[in-house]
Amino acid sequence: MRVMHCMAGARHGGAEAFFTRLVLALHHAGLDQRVLLRGEENRERQLADGGIAAVTLPFGGKLDIATRLGLRRELRSYKPDVVLSWMNRAASFCPKPAGRFVHCARLGGYYDLKYYRTCDHLVGNTKGIVNYLAEHGWPEERAHYVPNFVSAAPVAPVSRRKLSTPDDVAVVLALGRLHQNKAFDVLIQAMRGLPDVYLWLAGQGPLEAELYNQAVHFGVAPRIRFLGWQEDPGPFYAAADVVACPSRAEPLGNVVLEAWARRRPIVAAAAAGPVELIRDGENGLLAPIDDAEALAAAINRVLVSRETALALAQAGHDDYLADYSEAVVVQRYLDFFAKVAGNEVTG
Repeated sequence: MRVMHCMAGARHGGAEAFFTRLVLALHHAGLDQRVLLRGEENRERQLADGGIAAVTLPFGGKLDIATRLGLRRELRSYKPDVVLSWMNRAASFCPKPAGRFVHCARLGGYYDLKYYRTCDHLVGNTKGIVNYLAEHGWPEERAHYVPNFVSAAPVAPVSRRKLSTPDDVAVVLALGRLHQNKAFDVLIQAMRGLPDVYLWLAGQGPLEAELYNQAVHFGVAPRIRFLGWQEDPGPFYAAADVVACPSRAEPLGNVVLEAWARRRPIVAAAAAGPVELIRDGENGLLAPIDDAEALAAAINRVLVSRETALALAQAGHDDYLADYSEAVVVQRYLDFFAKVAGNEVTG
């Protein structure tokens, strides 16, 4: 079985991070792979350190002939059984297979299906995305649910003192791109209702300055640490007391899985992804979207009761082990590749 991956993602992002994790995990599982990606030094280094030499292509605009020629050259050379494209741009560059290989694409959001016209099968990382595909005319038998996985390898907690955070205060951790969809503005507002709590906010994005100014305006800036993008968030999870996911729009919510893997209680806004994952009051807490007061109350509910925090964290970890661990998800991908390679859809 030979699988070619095509990734034209950004420097940072949840899909990009999962791409790297999955490719390395499949490599460790013995899958024969070739990786084509838009050049990004850190991603290339991570893959190379894991034993995978990636082929870089520009993955530019519609007139990017170099990528089209390079992709066809690699297809002729490698002769993959399956090509897995990641998101819109990579999928749109891949030529129609005409029976030579099975073209699949992995979707981590509710994307416009016009980019996937050359695909035979689509993978959604949530059941909601798979339902969306069917609702928009994609054949149900060619839409597949395969979730993400996150690492649970033990790590030492980051030093609170290095982050100018007292050892005796509670810490809320939030991670993600500093973008309107992530609703970190709501979390910063919620900090007004959590007067003795510190917030570690890990991420980069267009709203960084605006969020900092908002923290100053609300008088909570002294208790917020802007950490920038963290390639290895594990030590921050290990040091935090609760994880927050305040997103307005969140197809999945990798931070939910990360919190579960690290045995940390999760509080999330009721966006599509967290609602699919979290059973409110059992393996996490949900608050209404854009409701800073309710978000603060849910976080406080976890912080004031160690029993509640431990119960939520344990239930989440049990779900992680059952459905979202590396071993489980890697096997699901291997089964998926074997299935579609044996049931080609030709044009």
